Amino acid sequence: MIEQLIQFLDVVSKSPHLPVLLIAIPLVAAPLLILIGNRKLVQILSLIVAWVVFGISVAMLGRVLATGAFEYQLGGWPSPYGIVYRVDHFNAFVMLFVSALGALVLTYSPPSVAAEIPRSKHYLFYPSYLLCMTGLLGMCVTGDLFNVFVFLEISSLSSYALISLGKTRRAPLASLQYLILGTIGATFFLLGIGLLYQITGTLNMADIAEKLAASDAKRAELVAFAFMTVGLFIKMAVFPLHTWLPNAYTYAPSVVTTFIAATSTKVSVYAFVRMVYTIYTPKFAFETLPLDRAMVVLALIGIFVASIAAIYQTNVKRLLAYSSVAQIGYMLLGIGLATEAGVAAGVVHMFNHAFIKGGLFMVVGCFALRIGSVRLEDWRGAASVMPMTCFAWAVGGLGLIGVPMTAGFVSKWMLLTATMDAGNLTVAMLMLISSLLAVVYVWKVVEAIYFSEPSEKVKAAKEAPLTMLIPTYVVIGATVVFGCWTVYSAEIAQLAAKALLNASGVVQ
Repeated sequence: MIEQLIQFLDVVSKSPHLPVLLIAIPLVAAPLLILIGNRKLVQILSLIVAWVVFGISVAMLGRVLATGAFEYQLGGWPSPYGIVYRVDHFNAFVMLFVSALGALVLTYSPPSVAAEIPRSKHYLFYPSYLLCMTGLLGMCVTGDLFNVFVFLEISSLSSYALISLGKTRRAPLASLQYLILGTIGATFFLLGIGLLYQITGTLNMADIAEKLAASDAKRAELVAFAFMTVGLFIKMAVFPLHTWLPNAYTYAPSVVTTFIAATSTKVSVYAFVRMVYTIYTPKFAFETLPLDRAMVVLALIGIFVASIAAIYQTNVKRLLAYSSVAQIGYMLLGIGLATEAGVAAGVVHMFNHAFIKGGLFMVVGCFALRIGSVRLEDWRGAASVMPMTCFAWAVGGLGLIGVPMTAGFVSKWMLLTATMDAGNLTVAMLMLISSLLAVVYVWKVVEAIYFSEPSEKVKAAKEAPLTMLIPTYVVIGATVVFGCWTVYSAEIAQLAAKALLNASGVVQ
């Protein structure tokens, strides 16, 4: 039986249709779930779809590691005439953690969904969730620039719907604010795509890169690059274009916040890296334009401002939201170095932060279920009745700070050494100082749950259910596993960085 299963998995991993199945399965499943309507059946089927998608991602990463990058031509049309899905080390790595967290969060979700989303809207939650996954994965796998925009909008529209499902009045308002800023960002991105199409006459990213290298329309290239950069910076929540993020994370249902916080901004970072290193080149972005210096300034200001803002928050969701803005800054610092070590550090921090922040928001969901609040004053003394949940926060918090033997330490150490190797000692010192700010806001929560008298809400609470704790510990445990065992996370990130720099002609 086991041998037959191994043979089956081997056949599946070699299937040429894996890239399109990754998108087609959740995309087709979403409207079918609405037609089914039965809440329990919809929940089970969506969970099956999410884990199948994760299995496909694992198979594609295995194939890339074994044989290198590969393409899938939709409809049999070769590039650049048809749409091509291309899988390499970079996007296979991103698709792996997006699908993994998508499946784990959905496994964790039933008690949280039942408590925080009106029962009448449950049948809308699961299809919207799968559509959001489809959009994020589609942005990663496609080699067509206009398709990136299409999938960006699929993920964004479904995110707006998911955020609006919250029970409080502020949820629809937060969703509207995100919709307005998200639409502005998408419009800027689309304008950039239109200009590139006017210059090159193609939408295939590899073909655009070739034609831009031979193009004389430098002013139009510059304007297109500016539009796309601003659009993606809004989607990434780069300071000061982050204003949509705190409210969206705070007022969305906990399970929605967890999934979006762990994946959405990371995929936008992926799209930005693709634009800089695959369509344009680091020479254009960082030499012709001083974008690297602008990124460093914005990243450092964002890290300090957002971290200080997090310290003063009394709502833990909002605290983690501002922390996410700061962490995006670390990713930008690595990407802007344009060295193999720097890009690898930025890529691996995407991976590590996805699990760290996803795990912490899962902990918040456990507290929200049992205590009925995400305000820090209501969590006082929670360790006395929810020890497992509180321990998960402590471990995740250590990862967020970057303590040794956690994933956060690995990526911050790689970024620190890459920055020092590039001669940016001032930036390296500011990074170390900023990590101390994370200690303050993480300890603030630890002090409340471990060293305070229990609040009235805590006295009436009990430990979170195992159906939520087990997925939470899998995600939190990953931050320790990938902090001690970096064979796959750091090494795949290095392979991705090397491929990106080779493709853009950067000499190390």
